[in-house]
Amino acid sequence: MPPPVRLPMRLPRLDALRGFALLWMIAFHFAFDLAHLRLIEADFYRDPVWTGQRIAILSLFLLCAGLGQAAARAQGQPAARFARRWLQIAGAALLVSAGSWLMFGPRYIHFGVLHGMALMLPLARWAAPLGHGLLPLAALAVVLPLLWTGPDLAGRALDWLGLMARKPATEDHVPLLPWLGPMLLGLWLGQCLLARAARCGRPGLLGGPLPAALQPLARLGRWSLSVYLLHQPLLMGGLMAGLALTRGSSGS
Repeated sequence: MPPPVRLPMRLPRLDALRGFALLWMIAFHFAFDLAHLRLIEADFYRDPVWTGQRIAILSLFLLCAGLGQAAARAQGQPAARFARRWLQIAGAALLVSAGSWLMFGPRYIHFGVLHGMALMLPLARWAAPLGHGLLPLAALAVVLPLLWTGPDLAGRALDWLGLMARKPATEDHVPLLPWLGPMLLGLWLGQCLLARAARCGRPGLLGGPLPAALQPLARLGRWSLSVYLLHQPLLMGGLMAGLALTRGSSGS
């Protein structure tokens, strides 16, 4: 039998995948900011070119979060370390709510991606021992909102569940359903990949080396929470400063 593979604290391939998702998100939000400032014409709320990208980016982020939870369990992550990371995410979610209130007023982000992750991560950690049972649970999370025939649970007290007829008036909304599905899928996939690597005695798809050309993506992916919090203030602040300078110079 091959010796067990000891996972490093960082998985560069997973970090690089997360870094790719961050770059895609930054490009998406840059286009959104241009549209918000009326510098380009784009409908981010109805055009499938943009709504489809949002779904893809968010799904990739949550898939990475599930893969990360699988790796953390395989590394024997203690509950205290998980709790510290959870507190960072929950605190960042509150900052996003406060900042978006200043920016968008009543359309502020009351349950966006960080709020959703703060709810989903403990659920994923609790569900991880289900093993292959995670796969039908992930499918149920995606399908249930589409098949829901019960009451429309709209309103900010319950819209975090995702069982509603339409998205609430907010700039970002990532409810439990269907978005728990991609995270559970990532958790299941990560556990399968790591179990196979352990049986073969090799690092496997997640633990293998990363080409040098992709190392910058991995470095970016290690700072995902900081990048998420800072990129929009920097993008919007830079664009607004540039507009002010342009208008100032044209008016003089």
